[in-house]
Amino acid sequence: MTIDLYSDTQTRPTPGMREAMARAVVGDEQSNDDPTTLALCARVADLLGQEAGVFMPSGTMCNLASILVHTRAGDEIIVDDQSHIYNTEAAGSAAIGGVSVAPLRTPAGIFSVEAFAAAIRPPARTAPRSALVSIEQTTSFSGGSVWALDDMRRIRDIAHERGLKAHIDGARLLNAVVATGITAADYADGFDSVWIDLSKGLGCPVGAVLCGTGEFVVEAWRWKYRLGGAMRQSGVLAAAGLYALDHHVEQLRIDNSHIRLLHGVIADAPGLGFDPTAGQSNILCFSVTGLGVTAPEFARGCLAHDVRVRAIGNHQIRVTTHIDVTRSQVERAAEVIRAEAVRLSGRETASR
Repeated sequence: MTIDLYSDTQTRPTPGMREAMARAVVGDEQSNDDPTTLALCARVADLLGQEAGVFMPSGTMCNLASILVHTRAGDEIIVDDQSHIYNTEAAGSAAIGGVSVAPLRTPAGIFSVEAFAAAIRPPARTAPRSALVSIEQTTSFSGGSVWALDDMRRIRDIAHERGLKAHIDGARLLNAVVATGITAADYADGFDSVWIDLSKGLGCPVGAVLCGTGEFVVEAWRWKYRLGGAMRQSGVLAAAGLYALDHHVEQLRIDNSHIRLLHGVIADAPGLGFDPTAGQSNILCFSVTGLGVTAPEFARGCLAHDVRVRAIGNHQIRVTTHIDVTRSQVERAAEVIRAEAVRLSGRETASR
């Protein structure tokens, strides 16, 4: 059986979650009378210390709806250059909202307070208006790095002082919570919008919950409807989210520990390069440039031994632990990754 470390989006509903979905009490979400969906939104809003929430089909829609509420056509949003918004949301902010993106170069998905302040454009008739900053907690394609709370708050405060809104892409926010002991509400405090994903480490088949003020959620709901995201008996899906919050949050701590285990085994493998922040959550990225091969080639070598990892571009590999991967499988995957590095290192040495 293949050990799938490609992404925590590969998770499948557990038997208990499937049972909860089957027993869900449902109504019509668009009429605001699906009790299970309403319960989920209230639960997540409370978790994040926000006034209200809206159930979305995906995290991508959470980001897009937030951008569309907080900005107008011709505005600019500030993100890190490896963020999900910038790289893998099909330029939705530009295509739908007419909003451009200013990506800040970062070593591990975390830009400095100073870099952010410098990126805010002074008002000018000929320039876009800096309108929104997005922080990805934890980072995704840059290796699961965890933002420091003080830096998040300084960026939030500067944004507000300069007339920008501040947003948290919290797809894996709860991984940061279990890694640091800082509550989700403390991370989200004072931000204008924030969301958590249900379909990654929490193991749900679909969905995310976007939160903010009551007024923000009304406008986000409007965009959800315009974008085709409104549903009917969504309580079947929301029930999975409630089950996950009751039963799967502690699993995130295990997932984080599995990455530390894997990192410990391969950290000194020949030819692999790691950022100083590697191993903070359930994602680990490393470079294979020292092996003289491309990331897709390295990934194919691992897959030949039934370990699936993800190639990001030509030089970087990403591995992600999740509820469907056991400790023994992580140990086996670490052995395969290390052995592949050793094999390719020997080949590279022999070719010199």
